[in-house]
Amino acid sequence: MKITLLALVLVIAFSTNSLLGAASPAPEQVVDTTGKKVRSGVNYYIVPASNPYAGIAVTVSKINQTCPLNVVAGDYSNGPLPLHFLPVNEKKDVIRVNTDLNIHFTEMGDECPESPVWMLKDYDPSSDAETFVTLGGELGNPGKETLMDWFKIEKHEDAYKLFYCPNVYYESYGCSDIGISEDAFGNKRLALTNVPYKVGFQPA
Repeated sequence: MKITLLALVLVIAFSTNSLLGAASPAPEQVVDTTGKKVRSGVNYYIVPASNPYAGIAVTVSKINQTCPLNVVAGDYSNGPLPLHFLPVNEKKDVIRVNTDLNIHFTEMGDECPESPVWMLKDYDPSSDAETFVTLGGELGNPGKETLMDWFKIEKHEDAYKLFYCPNVYYESYGCSDIGISEDAFGNKRLALTNVPYKVGFQPA
């Protein structure tokens, strides 16, 4: 009888621990510049949250007059462009930190044939060459073939940062902050960097 009672106690304890482990909290919800939840399928501008790029929203530029378009901070010839966030689980409505998502512009011209979905152009983790964020990615379809199309939003100080660290496939290309690479001509391209671009999300 004592053995049976002990076994019952152990089963209950194990079940309780399992339930507690399964009830881990969901990642924190991302909020926009007005304090409201950022949601999938809603237009936002990505805006800087601090100097030296205050007031320069994210848009696109045809650098060197070649396609695909580069994602940049503040090309005033194009102006800020609204975009959507699409989480890897398309059934989820609210955008959360540290969650794989696609980013795509929603109001684009026909200057280049590529899709408006963000991706890393020619990313090679074994190379020291700079890797820039361009257009031409694929929306959805998580897996090996789309590893360069997935980004994350993470908390950074009193705002957020964009981060590349995909979990949509058992292999990964490594992790890096998304920052700004400014060239001699003043082009401010979004790229993999050691210094994150501190941003907020403004309703469009």
